[in-house]
Amino acid sequence: MQWSLFLLLLMGQCVFITCQLYEYHFIKEQMSWDAARAYCRENYTDLAKVFDLTDMRRLQDSAQSQTEAWIGLYNITGGANRRWHWSLPGEEYTENKTCWGNTEPNDGAYPENCVMTGDKWVDAPCTHTYQFICYDETMKDNKTFHLITDKKTWTQAQNYCRQHHTDLASGLDQIYSEEFKKLQNSTALWIGLFRDSWRWSDGSNFSFRYWDMDSFNDGLNKRTCATTLLERSGRWSSAGCDQRKPFFCYDDELILIRENKTWEEALNYCRQKHHDLVSISNPEEQRSVQEGAKNASTPFVWLGLRYGCAARLWLWVTDYVVCYERWASGGRTEDCDMSAAMTTGGQHEWVSQRKNETFNFICIKH
Repeated sequence: MQWSLFLLLLMGQCVFITCQLYEYHFIKEQMSWDAARAYCRENYTDLAKVFDLTDMRRLQDSAQSQTEAWIGLYNITGGANRRWHWSLPGEEYTENKTCWGNTEPNDGAYPENCVMTGDKWVDAPCTHTYQFICYDETMKDNKTFHLITDKKTWTQAQNYCRQHHTDLASGLDQIYSEEFKKLQNSTALWIGLFRDSWRWSDGSNFSFRYWDMDSFNDGLNKRTCATTLLERSGRWSSAGCDQRKPFFCYDDELILIRENKTWEEALNYCRQKHHDLVSISNPEEQRSVQEGAKNASTPFVWLGLRYGCAARLWLWVTDYVVCYERWASGGRTEDCDMSAAMTTGGQHEWVSQRKNETFNFICIKH
């Protein structure tokens, strides 16, 4: 066992080594949105996508004193193209008709793109004002959820939760938790569910939105491409796609290998041709890996995680212990012949698999 690993286990501590799985590149040359996308696809991976506020800070840090630049978000206008998203980054929406009230979701005289909950979910115009519940992952004041009795629009509620806590309450596990139900008490409340017709250029389903509501125009007047306003904290607006602006590209550090190999073969392939099998240390990296896994041709993709018999621990190929976990219920088997794979559909959870099984796999490039 390596000395660094021995010390790590002796202290019983996790060391979080965050590896950014994509890098941003600011291109100062001014182009239309379509030309910018073509440039990014030829020279990098695609126009920039943004997972959360951490990505936004990284995006801003890579800029060069500019006021506005294209990102890879565009609008497929029309109500039929809307998709539901949870506000909390990394929480994936799964259709569940039992959550909705009768005839919901629907539109009234105006589009109803935000959701409140009482006994059932009801969609409503986002400009309506309701109380709301914030989620706090750090358990501020020893509470996971916080009822805010001031009535706000959905966007104002989201901004408040992100400023003072983590986000609006999002996901079935949160909405149907006992703590949430006690705070709700049948009151009509905003939850972190919304729909829109905006898409990322590379096909990612990232739900994070960062609109500047003073200047945002949701697909009207042909303003169907998104920009980041660097002098307004990086918040987003929309513009005509034919306008010429500087832009942000991203370069993906992950590569899906659509070849069926055993775990050892996959590890050797990644180390010979790229850098290593992928490791995951936080929800952002999990989300990036699962986006790539969706395009696999096998039901699982190998991760760089195996059970170490000597240490009697699950270890990444970097020799770090597992701190962040996404195991499926009953999916972890601690045996010397086991390595971990991610499901390519559903919730993209981790499952133990025999090392001699053959699956696609994901490498880190550098």
